[in-house]
Amino acid sequence: MSELYSEFLVKKESTFKDAMIKYGLIALTVVAAAAGLFISPFLFLAAIGLGVACYFIIPKTDLEYEYLFVNGELDIDMIMSKSKRKRVKSLDLTEADLIAPLNSHRMDYYNGNQKMKVLDYSSGNQEHKRFAVIIRDSGEACKIIIEPDEAMANAIKNSAPSKVFLD
Repeated sequence: MSELYSEFLVKKESTFKDAMIKYGLIALTVVAAAAGLFISPFLFLAAIGLGVACYFIIPKTDLEYEYLFVNGELDIDMIMSKSKRKRVKSLDLTEADLIAPLNSHRMDYYNGNQKMKVLDYSSGNQEHKRFAVIIRDSGEACKIIIEPDEAMANAIKNSAPSKVFLD
């Protein structure tokens, strides 16, 4: 039996919110450190706390998502600042209800559902061809947005042809 295998890396595009978080935290840390040196030593403790926050938060503003598809299983890893890797989702696509492009007419019902949990593991660029995977996650319907390349989309289509639409 032949194995269906594909992997793809997608860089999340930086948003204005990401830039504000990154540069805002850095500016606050510098201001708190300067205030701690010249005004009050207690403000230096705030600078240390902000520095620790920068260490944990700033890497989450530079993200890449790696998709690994093997025989009906899709693993999604988040790579932060090209140094830390974390598995964020593992999906069995045979359990998916529907896999189709976000702008497909097949997604009309799900796009209108405001109560559905949405997880976006794509670049965030509206002009790229992004797909939605409708699947049950912890008992509730969930829409997972991915951005596979054409080879991966075809491999997913071959693994579950009745649930996957490439239009």
